Order: sequence, then C-alpha cells, then structure tokens
Amino acid sequence: MNTLIFRTIAPVLTALMLLFSLFVLLRGHNEPGGGFIGGLIAASALAIFGIARGVGAVRRAIIFHPLSISGAGLLMSCCAGLLSIGFGVPFMTGLWIYPEISGVEVPLSTVMLFDIGVYLVVVGAITSIALALEEREVE
Repeated sequence: MNTLIFRTIAPVLTALMLLFSLFVLLRGHNEPGGGFIGGLIAASALAIFGIARGVGAVRRAIIFHPLSISGAGLLMSCCAGLLSIGFGVPFMTGLWIYPEISGVEVPLSTVMLFDIGVYLVVVGAITSIALALEEREVE
C-alpha cells in the first residue's frame, strides 16, 4: 500500500488529523471529546505517516521518544490532581483561574491540564506500540 499517491498525501493527511485531534482535545472539557479520543486521533495520524514514510521519519518528526511523551503526560495528569490537594479541596477537584492575556480573559483549569496529560499519555503509548509493530514488519 506504499504507493506514490499515499506517500504524497500522507503528510497533508497527518497534519489535518493532528490539527483535528487538538480541536477535539480543547473542546473536550466542555463538550464530548477530550484527551483520550484526541490522543487516539493523533496516534492514528502518526501511524499513517509511519506507514507512508517509515518509522525513522516518525521518530524524527516527534523529536522525543514516545514513552517520554507518555511520562510527561502522566506527570501532568498527576499534577492536576495534586494541585487540588494543595488548595485544600478533594483530590481531582477542578480549579479555575482567569488570567487576562492581551485584554482577553482566558479561563484555565486543572481539568484542561488533566485532559492534556491524558492526550500525551495516549499519543505516547499508542505511537510507541505502532512504531514497534512497524519496525518488526520491516525486519
């Protein structure tokens, strides 16, 4: 399935899927979606890119090792829960701040931090599995 058309369209399709995964991630704490499904979409995009261009191209594109990405996401998710304990409320209670950036009030929450952490855990874990399977297939 490694045709010229597939190799040509794969980077564009990957970019669109990654952009859509960020959209799903960012709307997930208010509407259906979130870190898990956004992470699956992003991992699928990287798998498509790996099939088209090879495992080495994916590893160069993501810069960090996939399990390091998972570890960073796990740390973020844990910090989201521990922040609530630090403020004297039950574990995993959502906390909100409203900083003003360029005159616009931007709501930020520990819920979003947790969603981003889940997103990174899923992207790292699934990408690691997909790359391992693709490497085995090449050998």
